[in-house]
Amino acid sequence: MNNNTKLNMPYVWMICLVAACGGLLFGYDWVVIGGAKPFYEAYFHITDPAVSGWAMSSALVGCVFGAVISGMISDRFGRRLPLLLAAVMFTVSAWGTAAASSFDMFIIYRIVGGVGIGLASALSPVYIAEISPAAKRGRFVAVNQLTIVIGVLAAQLINLMIAEPVASQATQMDILNSWNGQTGWRYMFGSGIVPAVAFLLLMFVVPESPRWLVKAGRYEQAKKVLKRIGDEAYAAATLAEIRQSIGSEKQKVPMSELLDPKVRPIVVIGIVLAVFQQWCGINVIFNYAQEIFASAGFDINDTLKSIVATGLINLIFTILALPLVDRLGRRKLMLIGSLGLTVIYALIASAYAFGILGLPVLILVLAAIAIYVLTLAPVTWVLLSEIFPNRVRGMAMAVGTFSLWVACFLLTYTFPLLNASLGASGSFLLYGVICLMGFMFIKAKVPETKGITLEALETLLGGNRTVEVNGVEEAEAK
Repeated sequence: MNNNTKLNMPYVWMICLVAACGGLLFGYDWVVIGGAKPFYEAYFHITDPAVSGWAMSSALVGCVFGAVISGMISDRFGRRLPLLLAAVMFTVSAWGTAAASSFDMFIIYRIVGGVGIGLASALSPVYIAEISPAAKRGRFVAVNQLTIVIGVLAAQLINLMIAEPVASQATQMDILNSWNGQTGWRYMFGSGIVPAVAFLLLMFVVPESPRWLVKAGRYEQAKKVLKRIGDEAYAAATLAEIRQSIGSEKQKVPMSELLDPKVRPIVVIGIVLAVFQQWCGINVIFNYAQEIFASAGFDINDTLKSIVATGLINLIFTILALPLVDRLGRRKLMLIGSLGLTVIYALIASAYAFGILGLPVLILVLAAIAIYVLTLAPVTWVLLSEIFPNRVRGMAMAVGTFSLWVACFLLTYTFPLLNASLGASGSFLLYGVICLMGFMFIKAKVPETKGITLEALETLLGGNRTVEVNGVEEAEAK
C-alpha cells in the first residue's frame, strides 16, 4: 500500500476499543467466579470435586455453543450484530447468576454468559483485524487481549472490595453463615451488569466490517467505512484488494471449503494454537487460585490479595506486549512463551515436590503469568484473527474458537481431578510437557505474519511464499 496514504488513527482507535470491550466482558465474566468460589460453594453446599469442576466450567459449555454459532451468524448478519447479542447475553447472565436461588439456575445463567463469551471471543478480534490497517493490525488486535486482562483485574479488585475478611480457620459452615456466603457473592456476579450495559450502548456507534460488507456485495457502504478509516487513496486501494481477494462470490460458503487442500493446513494450525493457548495451563491459576494458593500455605484472605497480584502482573505485562507483537513478530513471541513456560512449570513442580511453598511459589506463578501475557495470550488471538482466508474467516474463526473453548472446558473441569490424583507438582509438570510440545509445533509449522495485509496472507499461507510487505517483496519460510 502507498506509504503516502493518510489514516484517521483516532477513529480507528475508537472503534477498535469499543469492539475490544467484548474482551473486557469476556475477562470479567470468566474470572469473577474465581473470587466468589468459596462463598457460592458454601451456599450451594458443594463438596464434591466433580461438582466444583462443573460449577467452574459450566460457562464454557456456553462458550463452545457461542463459538459454534459465531461463524454462521457473523457470515450472515455481519460482525456487529452478534457483538450486540453478546452484550445482551452478558447482561442477562450477570443479573441471573446474582439472583439465582438454586444451583441449577446458577448453572443456566452461567451458560448464558458463556454464550456471550463465545461470541465475543470469536468476533471481537476478527472485527478489529478487519478494520485495522495492516501495519498496525497486531497492536490493535492485541488491544483485545489488553481489555480481557483489564476485565480480569476489575473482577479481582471488585471481589476483593466486596468480600469481608474471613477468619483464617473458617469452616464451610462459618462461610455459609457469613455475609459473604449469603449475599456478598451475589454482588460479585451482579457487578458485571454495569460494563455489559456500557458495551451494549457503545456498539451502536461503530460501523460494520468493510470486509464483510464487500463479501455481502455492499461495496459503497464498504468504501464509506474505509474512507472514515483513511483517505480516498487508502479506501480505493483497500477496497480493490478486498474485492480481488473475495471476488464477486456472494453465495454462502460451504463448510467443506475448510477442507480445501489450501485451507485445511491453515485450519489445523489455528486449531492447534487455540488448544495450546488453553492447555498451556495458565488459566487454572485464575480459575483455581484458591486451591493453588491454599496448597502453597495461603488462607482465603491472602488468596484474594494474591489473586489481585496476578491480575496486576497480567495488566502490566499485557501493556508491555502491545508494541512487541508488531516489533518482534508473532512467531518469535510464541516460541519464547512456550519455552519460558516449560522452564517455569518445571520450577513450580519442583517447589511443590520439595515443600518450598509460600512466597517462592507466588513469585513463580507471577513469572508464569508475565510470560504468558507477553506472548501466548495476545499472539494467539492475533494469529487466529489474521491467518484464515477472507472467504472463510468467519467459519474458520468459529472452528478455532470452538476448539479453544472445548480445550478450556477440559482444562477447567479436569484440574480438580488432576490436582486430587497428581497433586500440584504433577499437574504443573504435565502442563510443562504440553508447553514443550507446543514449542516444537510452533517451530515446525507456524510462519511469521507481521506487517502483511490479510489478503497477502492468503497468498503466503496458501503456498506462494513471496509477499509484499510495506512495498518490498519478501519471502517467508514456513
